[in-house]
Amino acid sequence: MAVRAEDSAIQSKEGDYAMKPLGVKAILDRTLQQRPTWSGKLEFILASVGYAVGLGNVWRFPYLCYRSGGGAFMIPYLTMLFLCGIPMLFLEFAIGQYIRLGPVHALAKICPLFKGVGLASVIISFVYSTYNITVMSWALCYLFNSFGAVLPWTSCNNTWNVVKNCSNGLLSNNNTLLQSASQQFFDYRLLEKTNGIEETGSFRWELFGFLILVWVFVYFGIFKGVKSTGKVVYFTATVPYITLFALLINNVQLPGAMNGVLYFVTPVWSKLFEVKVWVYAAAQVLNSIGVAFGCMISMASYNKFNNNIFRDALVVSFINSFTSILAGFVIFSAIGYMSHIHHLPVDNIATSGPGLVFVVYPEVLSTMPLFQLWSILFFSMLVLLGLDSQFGTVEVAITFLKDEFGPVILHYLKTEELLTLVVCIVCFILGIPYVTQGGIYIFQLMDHYTTVVSLMVLAFIEVVAVSWIFGVPKISLMVKHMLGETPNLYFRLCWLLFCPLLVLSILISSIVKYSPAQYGTYTYPLWAEYVGWCISVISLVWIPLGAIQEMYKNKGSFLQRLKTAVTPTINVEAEDLLPEKENTDSPACETLFTSTQ
Repeated sequence: MAVRAEDSAIQSKEGDYAMKPLGVKAILDRTLQQRPTWSGKLEFILASVGYAVGLGNVWRFPYLCYRSGGGAFMIPYLTMLFLCGIPMLFLEFAIGQYIRLGPVHALAKICPLFKGVGLASVIISFVYSTYNITVMSWALCYLFNSFGAVLPWTSCNNTWNVVKNCSNGLLSNNNTLLQSASQQFFDYRLLEKTNGIEETGSFRWELFGFLILVWVFVYFGIFKGVKSTGKVVYFTATVPYITLFALLINNVQLPGAMNGVLYFVTPVWSKLFEVKVWVYAAAQVLNSIGVAFGCMISMASYNKFNNNIFRDALVVSFINSFTSILAGFVIFSAIGYMSHIHHLPVDNIATSGPGLVFVVYPEVLSTMPLFQLWSILFFSMLVLLGLDSQFGTVEVAITFLKDEFGPVILHYLKTEELLTLVVCIVCFILGIPYVTQGGIYIFQLMDHYTTVVSLMVLAFIEVVAVSWIFGVPKISLMVKHMLGETPNLYFRLCWLLFCPLLVLSILISSIVKYSPAQYGTYTYPLWAEYVGWCISVISLVWIPLGAIQEMYKNKGSFLQRLKTAVTPTINVEAEDLLPEKENTDSPACETLFTSTQ
């Protein structure tokens, strides 16, 4: 936590700050005293893996791989991993560990002109944490329903079923007249969904209770910061792998499983000549690792100064990719089995998103021997995967509040545990609309405009600010200060060229191929689209506001103001790690909303 030290800075008439020169050892000693650190190297790796490996690895990657060339998709995927994924993760680790502040303050010191980028990443993470946790409340509902003698999504003889168009077993994706029993369980029992976002309906009190329970889990996972999270992730980040391997071993023994696996891995080489496949690969890599959410910067800020972030970036990236591929084998072996018993083509069953894990896979589980056991294991895995990601996104907001308002907040709340409790309660309250009967439509709208539209804009501005304005030579010096050696030419070239261009290509593709949000066949009304765009604007507006404020407060001509605005307030080239003009205790956002006299 950053603590104000008013006697360490002298404010001049122009509003600049002058720091008393500090030696490297003194700076490191003071920083370590102010900010907690992970108890061990493994804790940081597990927390990063837990955040990166989420539900998208299970419900998005397998289908994307299958639709984008099967085994051939591994070529663009691994290419983008090495050209963009690993370098971007290494870059964010370096920023957080060197500056030892969250994304708001760290990015403000690197490029004052784009100091709003850090705040935008915090807001996106905060918004994401309010709605993404809803998926875990769904998983908990399925988990509790798995303890019965009969799984309730296997039959059409329930009070919620629309019997006239309900069918036991899976149906072809092309069948629009009937619904499977598992689809009706999801729509009419779990969600009790209305006809559209115009009808919010009443509260789903069962989901409301599960939402409270999930937030209790989250709070006790992070209430002592990295000290508690570092212990919890030993369980939450490792147990899902036991479940995935158990499911794989079970699935490959089922009839038809190998047909599904072959659909997943058989290469379609012609797909490599489609530009969109390469763009999909780059987008999947960046979204899966969690670049631009600010979480990796936040978690790295709690590292010891000379922690080997190069090794950590490689480990986290490879485990994340391995998990995606492993999940692909698990999912498609099960889909092959369902294809066999229902006599349907694999491509008529394969799907992505929530429909895969809450409609298709529950149907698969219900046909397996010991179906209660496998159902309990599967939905427990979903909860744990979601919890790890939730720890990271909530921690971004908490880190920002401690860095920005730490002494003031602690004056009133006394302990950091109460601060964490307040943040969790606020997130919980904002998440209540998602557990109404029309909540699924709000969820889909928020997810579309938060992660699809805003995130790529933010990622591009971040990589430009760091790689082109702050500069690769300065990044290399930061790494050299921490690890004792300069990054090799491969990383410097990726930071300078490949990362910005690849992120730009994803952004352009997202704009060109933009389509309004949809949920199934439901089309959102025009006012809902406007609400979605307002969500995107609210998260991104801090970038131009921060730039305008920075230019306004600087002195001189336009070019002089611009030059000052793009000059970093950390001087990595100096012998001392803190520059003359840096005020380590002056909050970045304080100058975002106040102007100098």
